[in-house]
Amino acid sequence: MKKFLGKSIFKLTGWTYQVDPSILEKKQVIIGFEHSSNLDAILSLAMFEILELNIHTLIKKELFKGPLKPILKYLGGIPVDRKSSKDIVTQMVELFNANENFNLVIAPEATRAKGGSERQPIRTGFWHIAKAANVPIILMYANPRTQQGGILSKIYPSDDLQKDLELIQKLYAEYGIDIKIN
Repeated sequence: MKKFLGKSIFKLTGWTYQVDPSILEKKQVIIGFEHSSNLDAILSLAMFEILELNIHTLIKKELFKGPLKPILKYLGGIPVDRKSSKDIVTQMVELFNANENFNLVIAPEATRAKGGSERQPIRTGFWHIAKAANVPIILMYANPRTQQGGILSKIYPSDDLQKDLELIQKLYAEYGIDIKIN
């Protein structure tokens, strides 16, 4: 039923998707570009339902209160304590190590300009988590100009952050998506 709902969302919005399921693994960090509207989140959730992926995402712990708490938990939210003595990378590595299957979805900050301001280079926490957890980075995309989305590739973090960012930038450019790196 969830798979049908996911496919229906794509059909209703006029978007199409492309996925090679062999790209996916049991444990991975999934990132996505380009973030142009809130529709991106809906399409991403639909894609995860189509792929039958149980996903998790980082959300500040302050939001896990009242009626929002069970909803965030159901959607795979992981409360993050930014004031914890353990950094977020360490917290995520522990979760990867404790689970046989684990899909961490991260929308890197600075993926869209706010209030007309110039886009900033993407934040690299996703890379540090994937590197420390020894898992691949799955590249997901949403191109509002073509109304196409999907999963385009995966990379395994090397020992060279800048080289990996340049590769990610190049792979997204092949799909008409420009990401800014340092």
